[in-house]
Amino acid sequence: MTNTEQDRWSRVKGRLRTSVGEDVYTSWFARMDLEGVQDEAVHLSVPTRFLKSWIQAHYADRVLTCWQAEMPEVHRIDLTVRTAMRSAAPAKEATAPADQRRVEQANGRPAPELRATATAPVSASHDALGGSPLDPRLTFASFVIGRSNTLAHAAARQVAEGRRGDPVMFNPLYIHAGVGLGKTHLLQAVTWAGNSGSERKVLYLTAEKFMYGFVAALKTQTALAFKEALRGIDVLVIDDLQFLQGKSTQAEFCHTLNALIDAGRQVVIAADRPPSDLESLDDRVRSRLAGGLVVEMGSLGEELRLGILKSRVAAARAHHASFDVPEAVLDYLARTITHNGRDLEGAINRLLAHSKLNNQPVTLEMAEREVRDLIRPQEPKRIKIEDIQRVVARQYNVSRSDLLSSRRTANVVRPRQVAMYLAKTLTLRSLPEIGRRFGGRDHTTVLHAVRKIEALVTRDTALSEEVESLKRQLQE
Repeated sequence: MTNTEQDRWSRVKGRLRTSVGEDVYTSWFARMDLEGVQDEAVHLSVPTRFLKSWIQAHYADRVLTCWQAEMPEVHRIDLTVRTAMRSAAPAKEATAPADQRRVEQANGRPAPELRATATAPVSASHDALGGSPLDPRLTFASFVIGRSNTLAHAAARQVAEGRRGDPVMFNPLYIHAGVGLGKTHLLQAVTWAGNSGSERKVLYLTAEKFMYGFVAALKTQTALAFKEALRGIDVLVIDDLQFLQGKSTQAEFCHTLNALIDAGRQVVIAADRPPSDLESLDDRVRSRLAGGLVVEMGSLGEELRLGILKSRVAAARAHHASFDVPEAVLDYLARTITHNGRDLEGAINRLLAHSKLNNQPVTLEMAEREVRDLIRPQEPKRIKIEDIQRVVARQYNVSRSDLLSSRRTANVVRPRQVAMYLAKTLTLRSLPEIGRRFGGRDHTTVLHAVRKIEALVTRDTALSEEVESLKRQLQE
């Protein structure tokens, strides 16, 4: 690359930084290199396939515009992935000075000295890197498999049985489910299995523990060592990601996620909702999470609930040999306690306590009396915005892409407004989130649509019946 090209590239990067902002530039363009300019094409490279696909999908026009401001004759941007050997050295040179400057600003002393002293004792000085507490009962051996969790279990097992240096099949593995359906059990099982006779480093952290560790490292001015230690983990397991808060913490999590995945390390994550519904997280984090294997663990069927009950009774018998629960009682519990696995375990614990403390056998009458507060009414179906878009599109004979498009024809505008109205009335999503799901519209557009349909259904009987029909279809 000539000096002229290098100067142009520096000016283009400056324009790009101004155009997208410092945070976006640092996340997506800091590791982009110029390979050369030929004819009407600019050849650029990035170190990973993910960066390439993301930039092509979201910023290709922006990059081309910045180049055309320097060279109007440029009409095409070619983006390639550098080989590992080609990208290793520049990446180190690009990131080290920035890290060193931050450490120097924080400490008032040269960065290399701090790096030498802080990296070695990092595990001792950062409690978070010891991991979150593990429950010895939560292993693969005690996990009960059913129709709703078969795929999640198989994926977690595949991760746990991997070895250092093996190719990663899917990364990250993202498991989501409601409360008490077994996602924490699977994540802890992965950690127990990974740390049993394996040469891999497996670290289990709740999102809260990750936040605590990062904030503590900032306070003690050892953030650089904390980051380096995290990036040395072979399998990072993060639970309850929906609780990850704070702009700087989320940015650090995103950088850690990128660094581990780019280095071929495994990441396993659990949350109570899919990545697209984590509204508090940055778009960059959501997109990276969605790029792996996303698995939902559904509600527990009656057969699976019965299996869980039998497993818990067997575990209780290991310590209380005389404890016995008749089949009729187990059937009753499996049929009536439908909410989650923790309620099932609580029911067995109650029966055990009542039986042992009162020296009485477990009967159906006792079970009905002891667990009546655990028998909850069936929760209404959780409706997703994607379901609303699909059902509305089918009702009005348009496509889902029409609803998300900028088209303003009457046969598209009305269905779009109805879909926005249903999204506001049938989900807990905010107006900005609904707007984002409808092609990136402003929240005021959603508000206008909601008010428009609210006014129309009061005087348009046909539309009112259509809306009620759509609600019934979505709630069935």
